[in-house]
Amino acid sequence: MSALPVPPAIAKIAPDGNLTPRQLRRFMIEMVKRRIKPGTGSGHDFLRRRTAMNPWPDLRPILKGIQWALIGGVATRAYMAERLTKDMDIIVHERDGEVTVKKLQQAGYHIVSQLTVPGYLMLAPDGTELDVLFGKYRWLKDALAHPKEDPAGYPVVAMPYLIILKLAAQRPQDWADVSRMLGWASDEDLDEVRAAVKKYSPEDVEDLESLIYLGKKEQEIPPPEVDEER
Repeated sequence: MSALPVPPAIAKIAPDGNLTPRQLRRFMIEMVKRRIKPGTGSGHDFLRRRTAMNPWPDLRPILKGIQWALIGGVATRAYMAERLTKDMDIIVHERDGEVTVKKLQQAGYHIVSQLTVPGYLMLAPDGTELDVLFGKYRWLKDALAHPKEDPAGYPVVAMPYLIILKLAAQRPQDWADVSRMLGWASDEDLDEVRAAVKKYSPEDVEDLESLIYLGKKEQEIPPPEVDEER
């Protein structure tokens, strides 16, 4: 099978077609900005909803005494309309990693494999996939000491740190999550996110502002359609 030709728009950024994660994110953002229109088709009441309709294992009694918090898709329900996701992701400090895994194993969880980052993919007794990440970020101590709560009362990393994690991810779904969370965030929350990104990930400041812009566009009401036959 012959190699695919590199599209001109991508070749301008990476002649060999191998975009870095940050280049890919920038490319996707610019493409969306050229095409975005006000509104999404979803009602504002729905988008403002914060629910915990999808059931997930309650780790609070299992991990009592350990600082942990939700990250990933499940965590976003604290800051935007709940969406479906296939697994549950948590983060603990790397020093608590092994004891966390041991406590989970004692509760019937078992290790499936190591992750590509420090941590493990585990399987709950009910079959739920659980990613346990061992973190050592500069901001992690504060994040785990002062978590937010989702609608089910589970601990969730505060929005600024969840945004930083998702900006570093390589999936368009993560960037879409960032845009939606930022679009419905208060001005105070946005200021906190900007300050955190500037401090811990300054190279992402420009993309952050673009994602805020795209998120705010989602709130706008589309103009009425004009009957061109008149």
